[in-house]
Amino acid sequence: MTSAGRFLAPLVLAMLAGDIAAAEDASATFPNRPIRMIVPFPAGGPSDIVARLIGQKMSEDWGQPVVIDNRPGGNTIIAAQAAAKAEPDGYTLFMAIDSTLVMNQYLYKSLPYDPLADFAPITLTAKTISVLAVPAAGGPDTVKALIARAKAQPGKLNYGAGTITAQLMGHLFHKAAGLDIVYVPFKGTPETVNGLLTGSVELIYAANQIVAPLGASGQVRALAKLDRDAPPSMAAIPTLAEAAGLADFDDISVWLGLVAPKGTPRPIIDKIHKEVVKILSDPAVREKSERTGNLPVTSSPEQFSTFIRKEADRWGKMMKETAIKVD
Repeated sequence: MTSAGRFLAPLVLAMLAGDIAAAEDASATFPNRPIRMIVPFPAGGPSDIVARLIGQKMSEDWGQPVVIDNRPGGNTIIAAQAAAKAEPDGYTLFMAIDSTLVMNQYLYKSLPYDPLADFAPITLTAKTISVLAVPAAGGPDTVKALIARAKAQPGKLNYGAGTITAQLMGHLFHKAAGLDIVYVPFKGTPETVNGLLTGSVELIYAANQIVAPLGASGQVRALAKLDRDAPPSMAAIPTLAEAAGLADFDDISVWLGLVAPKGTPRPIIDKIHKEVVKILSDPAVREKSERTGNLPVTSSPEQFSTFIRKEADRWGKMMKETAIKVD
């Protein structure tokens, strides 16, 4: 080592130690002012409900207001850009959805944010469990019966979906099962369900929260759930993998997760993570969340980061096959 190197090495170590100490000091007093949680949808939607449940308990536990900042529009891009540009100090959080961190990078030629580089993952917060549903009158009784019907009539059956995720759910399953079923787009899940009820399509992929009441009234039959991590109320519904006899078919869900701007100190990330896990483990919070169709789930920051990359890899391949683009 040169004399300059011998001089600089202790200096660099001292600077690093100072940075670590400063981050730990910030964590010790965090939070000492209001926290802003950006939500990419209007008030009342699934992500807003989860954010408000968490924000209310955070405020009670920490004695600081948690302000929910609803920024709808642009397929979550407006909110994501605002979150990515915020100060990385823990006082701005972002309740991101799967399309924000996974799908948008394949839908648009360019984004004003990088879903992997601009955010520090904190934890998954919730999943919305979807089902494969058919009309109760005239629809198949099982997934295997549906597969047999579709194979007997290639290209004759239609499926409806009101979101990109639901469209991709159908594409992924139909490819795995070797089915030729035509996609019919709808503007949102309620319109998709109406398409099923009026006979515009023979099957749909939609949130169980919306399908379940129609199942209870005998209008619709849920043949399978698309994620095994479902609430107890869905215990009688088989997973799509087992119902179709596809052992390697992965779970699929619409999910939410909490992130912070990249560069937020790790001690603060850890403090927020611990608080959110505590909140979502509370039986009363879980019951409220599940009642709205949001199944609480949590993960470590590392697990969440790995999950995002795995989802991006899976859906990136599917979106290339379907050639879905917004611009």
